[in-house]
Amino acid sequence: MLVRMKPLRVLALVLFCSSFLRAADTYTIAVIPKGSTHEHWKTVHAGAVKAQRELKERGVNVEVMWQAPLREDDRDYQIRVVENLVARKVSGICIAPLDSKALVPPINTATRARIPIIVFDSAVKSDKPISYIATDNYKGGVLGAEHLGKLLGGKGNIILLRYAIGSAATEEREAGFLDTVKAKFPGLKLISSDQYGGATRETAYQVSQNLLNRHGKNVDGIFCVNETLTVGMTMALRNIGRAGGNVKLVGFDVGTAAVEAMKKGDVQGLVVQNPLRMGYDCVMTMVAHLQGKKVPEKIDTGVFLITPDNMNEPEMQKLIKPPLDEYLK
Repeated sequence: MLVRMKPLRVLALVLFCSSFLRAADTYTIAVIPKGSTHEHWKTVHAGAVKAQRELKERGVNVEVMWQAPLREDDRDYQIRVVENLVARKVSGICIAPLDSKALVPPINTATRARIPIIVFDSAVKSDKPISYIATDNYKGGVLGAEHLGKLLGGKGNIILLRYAIGSAATEEREAGFLDTVKAKFPGLKLISSDQYGGATRETAYQVSQNLLNRHGKNVDGIFCVNETLTVGMTMALRNIGRAGGNVKLVGFDVGTAAVEAMKKGDVQGLVVQNPLRMGYDCVMTMVAHLQGKKVPEKIDTGVFLITPDNMNEPEMQKLIKPPLDEYLK
């Protein structure tokens, strides 16, 4: 016996079923950072897991695939990973490009395969990503210059230690620093700004040693644009007996070694990001897009200055001690 249903009831049933199926969907989202060893990337990972857990509580199943290169200069690894993920037809890809140009072709390939891309941490020279989630790195460079200028009373010899050619995030920090020094601190003399510390503490330490061999007696202040450079430069300053505030050192990003150096008086300031929010926003934004929602083209995750004076404040402690154990067990 056929049971005829009214059209409105049929429509309601269809909508109910479709919403149930959408909630029960499983999304596979790949997150590709620049590296795997630094605390910054571990905190991004923790943020992605935090989002995954919250979404599960809402009935949305998300598999986060963490695809991290061992070294922060392995562009080929990132390219291969994206190509493999396209072949696997994952739901979406979130990537922090090691090179703003080299990652454009694989990103374009993913887009043609209708796999949405979110770029985070560092920009890429492409209009294909659906969203860019990052710190205002230029502003971070400005904060670093302003703090160093204040520490030196606007006078002295300074060094900018760069990271790597092609890294958009650190290039923006360098630009913000240099522009601010030029505009606001005419009494600061830049005695070196063309050296690159590279992807590891070892290379950063070697480059720092070479810099201090030439300028160690004359330098008054140094700005390092990421965590590895800060740690490498701290070690080099200790070796020549000019740590402890003799040379004012301002770095970028928090990490255990950098924070300990600040506690000891070897680092006078750290410009920091919010990598937990970065990883969280990546997964949440990708899921929203996959569910058909409009997402922001750009999300600013914030930038802050931590100093010995404010490092014990609750808000700064959240950035210094992210809950890694809670999410990366």
